[in-house]
Amino acid sequence: MLSVPRAAKPFFSKRAVRYSSPAATGNKYKVLVVGAGTGGLTVANQIYNRFKAAGKPLNAGDIAVIDAAQYHYYQPGWTLVGAGLRPRTDFCRPLDTLIPSYISHIPENVSIFSPESSSITTDAGRDVSYDTLVVATGLQVNWNQIKGLPEALADPSSGVSSIYSFDTCEKTWENIEGLRSGNAVFTQPSGIVKCAGAPQKIMWMAWDRFRRTGRLENIKVNFYTGMPTMFSVKKYSDALDQLRVERGVGGHFQHNLIAVDPGNHRATFKKADETTIDVDYTTLHVTPPMSSLEFLKGSPIADKAGWVTVNQNTLQHVDPRFSNVFALGDCSSLPTSKTAAAITAQAPVLTENLFYYMDTGKTSVAQYDGYTSCPLLTGYGELMLAEFKYGLEPKESFGDIVDQSKSQRIFYHLKKDLFPAAYWNYMVKGKWYGNRGLLRPKW
Repeated sequence: MLSVPRAAKPFFSKRAVRYSSPAATGNKYKVLVVGAGTGGLTVANQIYNRFKAAGKPLNAGDIAVIDAAQYHYYQPGWTLVGAGLRPRTDFCRPLDTLIPSYISHIPENVSIFSPESSSITTDAGRDVSYDTLVVATGLQVNWNQIKGLPEALADPSSGVSSIYSFDTCEKTWENIEGLRSGNAVFTQPSGIVKCAGAPQKIMWMAWDRFRRTGRLENIKVNFYTGMPTMFSVKKYSDALDQLRVERGVGGHFQHNLIAVDPGNHRATFKKADETTIDVDYTTLHVTPPMSSLEFLKGSPIADKAGWVTVNQNTLQHVDPRFSNVFALGDCSSLPTSKTAAAITAQAPVLTENLFYYMDTGKTSVAQYDGYTSCPLLTGYGELMLAEFKYGLEPKESFGDIVDQSKSQRIFYHLKKDLFPAAYWNYMVKGKWYGNRGLLRPKW
């Protein structure tokens, strides 16, 4: 998915690929989960735990996760790396160390979905069938859609970086620390991106770092976004725009980055009227465009854009012929922001509905309301906690206590300290339920 080289391998010892159970060599599973990212690992474990809690435990190997990746990443942590708060090694672990023995691991990737026959074909040509399928493949980052970007990211003198890659998040911090004067440009594309608040999180952290180290008076910070506003939810957008004005950050809306010229330190943007504008930068942080995965485009389980089409409340496929197919996370058609927080709310709903479907042939009363969250870092020691649901309507955990459109120090420590610990110790084990903590929702 990335056009820049992977740099994750040096700090882990080389291991032979392991299968999590003897059943991994089979070709039929009760539950097949495609993707071992945040959504895949979370839901695979929750499904196993749900059957066990109901007194109907599945056998070891009845659930399989299929993914050829060697490493698993906590991607929300890359912002902390870019802000100099944590080393990137905190947010990467060998995948096979996260898959428990009762879940089979197929270290291959899916190339073809055949829902008519309840089977998939891997890139190794292996056919695997299932009783139920969960698709949790994530999305793809399209680095090559911006001319010159891959080369700029690989060039240590380009001044170009991105927190959207494990390989380049450290470079973001290096660029922020190394800047003494000039123009610091931060971009966000129009359309779907992982955690739509992240492009400005790193901008606010850079702004605050420049201020705290006495460099801000010599640096101009500019935000170029393909979106018409600072954020999709008006309550938070208004607060962020007020913050932008107060801090003297330039706001350039409906500007999409289309090219980078690292030799001349120049970025080219396309405006809403289709004209272009060149902007000189000293350092440039890029949020690349994103889309559904190529292998899903044209698949019978996906729409024309490549998103897996599921009911927005049950997470079951909308086509009755494929009622044994479910999806969650970034790959799904769910009309909500694509975040790890969204998965904490989606996974228990999917789990409950899949459990009932396997038991009765019907889904349960469990409904997903679109809940998602974007912990918006606005500086060191402060964070605005944006929480909302379908219809871009705020759904706040602490709204009765504080104004969540105002930055709070306690929220900062949720992002910096609690969430990473909860992720590795509970979430990928199927034991973290977002704003409910360790308490599984019951319906």
